[in-house]
Amino acid sequence: MIIMVPDIMIFFWPVFIVIAVIIGILFLTGIKVILEYERLVIFRLGKYKRTIGPGVVYVFPIVESSQKVDLRIVTQDIPRQEIITRDNIPVLANTVVYFKVERPEDAIIKIENYTYAVRQYTQAALRDVVGNMELDGVLTERDKIAHDIREIVDSETNEWGIDIKSIKIQEIELPAEMKRAMAKQAEAERDKRAVIITSEGELMAAENLQKAAALMASEPGALQLRTLQTIRDIAQDPSEKVVIFMPSGVEKLIRKFTD
Repeated sequence: MIIMVPDIMIFFWPVFIVIAVIIGILFLTGIKVILEYERLVIFRLGKYKRTIGPGVVYVFPIVESSQKVDLRIVTQDIPRQEIITRDNIPVLANTVVYFKVERPEDAIIKIENYTYAVRQYTQAALRDVVGNMELDGVLTERDKIAHDIREIVDSETNEWGIDIKSIKIQEIELPAEMKRAMAKQAEAERDKRAVIITSEGELMAAENLQKAAALMASEPGALQLRTLQTIRDIAQDPSEKVVIFMPSGVEKLIRKFTD
């Protein structure tokens, strides 16, 4: 038995094959693989529909579109900023901000570029916090500055679904003139401490000498023993030394004749 295929079917058969191939390709393009640290935000006909992932997911072609969001912690280096402190000292600060996306749908819908926005907010907060502090506070309270900046940025970016994990101030650079002035100040401070320590040592030595003199005065033999010990120390190196021994009572004899 021979089946006769109409001519029109022979004409449209390649068209059917092409359409089937196109439909198959469209179907395959809707299959996506989402990694463990990623989420896919789905929009259907322009409206937010759902957030899916990880694993193998399907997005309906043409009617649905998607944007992928990374949930890992992002390390964003803030460009070096020149800031004027409250006491009018210019400083250069290098800062790093660590953040992650907590709600992918908010990060996509509510802000155009959340990475750029976080960087700009961090720069502004850095200028505000450091600009309200004096130089000594900036140099000694880095942790407090970083904590204040984190609170400001975190409160502003929370509605975007962003969580600020940490902010670190890596380096604070001072002008060369200020470095020299601080070096002179530190040198003067060390000289001051050295003078104070020397004077304290002299005071302690004077007090001990006073006690020793009082003790020797109470014991006449002690002074003679001390004199003999001094003569012995001098005798160890006799060069260019002349030692004259005099009786212990010669002073009284001289006073008697002078009177």
